[in-house]
Amino acid sequence: MFIDSHCHLDRLNLSLYDDNLANVVQAASDAKVSKLLCISVTLKDFPAMAEKTKGFDNVLLSCGMHPLNQEDTVDIEELRRLADDPAVIAIGETGLDYHYAPETKELQLDSFKKHIKVAKELNKPLIIHTRSAQKDTLDLLRSEDAGDVGGILHCFTESWDMAKQAVDLGFYISFSGIVTFKNASALREVAKLVPDDKFLIETDAPYLAPVPHRGKENQPAYVVEVAKHLASIRGQSVETIAKLSTDNFNRLFKL
Repeated sequence: MFIDSHCHLDRLNLSLYDDNLANVVQAASDAKVSKLLCISVTLKDFPAMAEKTKGFDNVLLSCGMHPLNQEDTVDIEELRRLADDPAVIAIGETGLDYHYAPETKELQLDSFKKHIKVAKELNKPLIIHTRSAQKDTLDLLRSEDAGDVGGILHCFTESWDMAKQAVDLGFYISFSGIVTFKNASALREVAKLVPDDKFLIETDAPYLAPVPHRGKENQPAYVVEVAKHLASIRGQSVETIAKLSTDNFNRLFKL
């Protein structure tokens, strides 16, 4: 069985699935994807996301504000209240993105610190987005003792040096469909090196559909393609990738 450790079910174009989210979840189940972690990107949209997914026992939730959604400072009390929902197993998506929004750096840093604080208070791991902000991301994880709760550097595209430092702090590295792209040779080298007990797989659906589905909307069922490519890269069987990544997910979230 596989687990999609990062998807955005509330962002799918449901008209492609007969306007029924159940068809997406069933397609994942048919592909032997047993759990889906649906990721929050804004606090204002979290209640609707939770409502949309509440009927599915195999859909788990995160709660947080994406670093590119920094219209204003994060209300830490609202984050704490929403994230205390029993359906929420992770805090985020949070982190730093200086590639697309260097102008909001200070807001992003403030938001990231607040997410780490709430994660530690609620004892829930972090879902971290990081792009072109390696030093600040690692420095903040250390200074705020984020390793106390751990978490995932999702959709990883950075260097092996960053991955190794994050792993040493207790974090997991998650690979998405990007690892299947023709121009991702450097990332594939990183994927060879992450320890067996520290990697996860994800889709980031509806974005970043893996080969052979490039050009289509991504969906959780396609996480199997990520696993197939990772198996080839790491010289392991698909069954081994499935078992290791599932065990890693369940260990991180104490499931």
